[in-house]
Amino acid sequence: MTKIADLRRNYTQAGLLESEIVANPFAQFKLWFEQAVAADILEPNAMTIATVTAEGKPSARIVLLKDFDDRGFVFYTNYNSQKGVELQHCPYAALVFLWGDLERQVRIEGKVEFVAEPEATAYFHSRPASSQLGAWASEQSTIIADRSILEQKLQQLETEYQNTIIPKPPHWGGVRVIPQEIEFWQGRPSRLHDRLRYQLVDGNWQIDRLAP
Repeated sequence: MTKIADLRRNYTQAGLLESEIVANPFAQFKLWFEQAVAADILEPNAMTIATVTAEGKPSARIVLLKDFDDRGFVFYTNYNSQKGVELQHCPYAALVFLWGDLERQVRIEGKVEFVAEPEATAYFHSRPASSQLGAWASEQSTIIADRSILEQKLQQLETEYQNTIIPKPPHWGGVRVIPQEIEFWQGRPSRLHDRLRYQLVDGNWQIDRLAP
């Protein structure tokens, strides 16, 4: 059996220099994200989101990025889920993208806001009908006796909404993480990785190199 402590990789694909990045972190993210898509990485929009419980304990899980622009990074969820409740209690979050095939990582920290209803509704109706029904069928993060409960609920909903428009659940919508810091990490040999951090200072993005 391989020892976990012996698992290591020497990163050699690329570097990240100040002369190679753009001043706007959203433009830099767009560049890296498009390269991740072009590299055919499995679900390049998968990201870890970390929240905080009411007791101050960290809580993390994987979600999918659904949109981003200069306003922030958007994902959708059940507002009654664990992460939804935690974000209502403490409106701050951290995101992490890991694109291992490119030896890259992006870390994002910031405040959150809930996406306006018209925007959330438009996205909801762009989803496959099965996903729309799934948002109704699952009371996310609650305890259920077994899987058959979900399957029976889905069957009921399929009958109820057959050939009709499925309304967006009132407890379902989008969350936008508004960055205060964005860090781009590029693996390098000998663990001397490149870390360039954009930090919002007095309305402007300041770029600093961090030691690995």
